[in-house]
Amino acid sequence: MSRTLKLATVQMDAAPAPTPDRLARAGALVARAAEAGAQLVVLPELFNVGYEYHDRNYSLAEPLTGPTMVWLKATAAEFGLHLAGSFMLLDSDEVFNSAFIVAPDGRTWRYDKIYPYVWERAYFREGRDITVAETDLGKLGMLICWDSGHPELWRRYAGLVDALVITSCPPNLHRADLVLPNGERTRSTAFGVPIPEDVHFQDLTVNEQAGWLRVPVVASSGGGAFRSRMPVSLLSLLSLLGVSPALPRFWRAADEVMLESGYGPFAKIIDAQGRTLDCVEAEGDGVAVAEVTLAETQPQPIGPQPSPHMPASMRWALDWFGALLMIPQYRQGLRRQWGEQMAPMDPRTLVWAVIVLGAALIGYGVGRRK
Repeated sequence: MSRTLKLATVQMDAAPAPTPDRLARAGALVARAAEAGAQLVVLPELFNVGYEYHDRNYSLAEPLTGPTMVWLKATAAEFGLHLAGSFMLLDSDEVFNSAFIVAPDGRTWRYDKIYPYVWERAYFREGRDITVAETDLGKLGMLICWDSGHPELWRRYAGLVDALVITSCPPNLHRADLVLPNGERTRSTAFGVPIPEDVHFQDLTVNEQAGWLRVPVVASSGGGAFRSRMPVSLLSLLSLLGVSPALPRFWRAADEVMLESGYGPFAKIIDAQGRTLDCVEAEGDGVAVAEVTLAETQPQPIGPQPSPHMPASMRWALDWFGALLMIPQYRQGLRRQWGEQMAPMDPRTLVWAVIVLGAALIGYGVGRRK
């Protein structure tokens, strides 16, 4: 027998602000959702600090005993609902972008972002596993932002969940401007051609994947204006991808170039047929609430899985080449902030280094004999 669940998505202006201020704003938005009868409220990615690419991020990571988790548990208990959101988690010698679903009784379920979006890898490392939260509301799958642009992660949840929770804060970077200190700006394009609007993964792709998975999806988002300094290594990557100008005046001021964009209407609630039931239309803070129907048992997808609108080659470059550029910055930043024990070398990296070195030596030996 099917049942219903009232979901709420929250959009918060993503401009960075002190954690106590942002938690207070989040509390007011959760209260609005609770008044509307929401049983599950989903806050944006990094809702406790805002979204920006800056070295201050290294100091903003919190342990599980920090103020944000304390606030999540207290707020879920106060309003008698399940509450989701993500923050930078200081976990032993690493930092993760971790999403949590918190029940009113204090139970928690954790999911670590598997695909940090390019320069995000400079501030936290990747996770590996999906999470099925077996809550009193049902079995809930979890994703964070850019993860939802990867079809293989949706496939891993197939037949396992009643609904999917996406905590997210994705700027419209396919519609971003690069801005010089003198105010000169240029629009990001792909090889000189404007990028299609629907390439953004949280536009059509999320709806299509929800319809294929046949479960409701609630996705949060940021709002307002995004403005952040452009990392030089990222400018290099974007030039290779053809999505930033190869103009000398931009390269001369590469360490001062700013990245500016807005956010889209991506805080939304989607039914099991892939239709948007409600979304936040305000540019800043806002809440949307809708009731969804859950299947009697976890449904299985039918038919072929839709392909994302972003080309696979661009996703590959962002995920792998972009992350490779950012890993040294991650290690240096964490050690500068938290000590030399942070971000130890991954054993898998050592294995691959040995394999590459061995192949190089064998190749050298073969070449010498010839």
